[in-house]
Amino acid sequence: MDEPGRPDVTDLASRIGRVAAPLRSQVLDVLREAILTMRFAPGQRLVERELIDMTGVSRTTIREVLRELAAEGLVRTIPQKGAVVVSLSAEEAEELYELREVLEAHLARRFVAQAPDSALVALRRAFTRLEDVVERGGTTLDIVQAKDLVYDVLLDGAGNSALRASLSQLHARVTLLRVGSLSSDPGRPAQSVAEMRELVEAVEARDASAASAAMVAHVRAAARLGIAAMRAPATAR
Repeated sequence: MDEPGRPDVTDLASRIGRVAAPLRSQVLDVLREAILTMRFAPGQRLVERELIDMTGVSRTTIREVLRELAAEGLVRTIPQKGAVVVSLSAEEAEELYELREVLEAHLARRFVAQAPDSALVALRRAFTRLEDVVERGGTTLDIVQAKDLVYDVLLDGAGNSALRASLSQLHARVTLLRVGSLSSDPGRPAQSVAEMRELVEAVEARDASAASAAMVAHVRAAARLGIAAMRAPATAR
């Protein structure tokens, strides 16, 4: 399944069955990591028979995992072709980042206005976990997952189900872009933490304008790096 010049996923697949977690969860983790680390390239077809041979699980399990990856925005199903890794153009990415900027700026303002003090404590706790992950040199996937916890707190505190649904769908579509942004520059994870720190401090001060501005700055920085990485020649990546 792997394309010429790309590392295979044997090392990832070999982890399946070595831990106590359900097989479905293990396969999901392995395939997700293969996509997010670009071992499965954008646009690459994911053939069920090959995935079964690679992981040693049933066709039913593979189909369940592919549906979950589709829900996460990492895979899409194309008629007559099957499951393929999501691929976005730079123009599509720009449009998604524009929308993300608007929605997340509103999220920051809404959180400041609506969240109880207990939510501020939860936000600081989630941010501290993100700091720890970056400081110990966590993988890009670790960092994205830690940032997702920060967003979960923000969405909970904002108390707007429509906003949660819209941002959850948007975040699913930009998962690969977020990974690309964080991976494009060795200093980006630390810079991302610094941007998030400004957001958290503004929220703790109940300063809606500053919180919104911090969120906009964060999204724009991510967009700049993520889109530049997409447009860079493959040999330069």
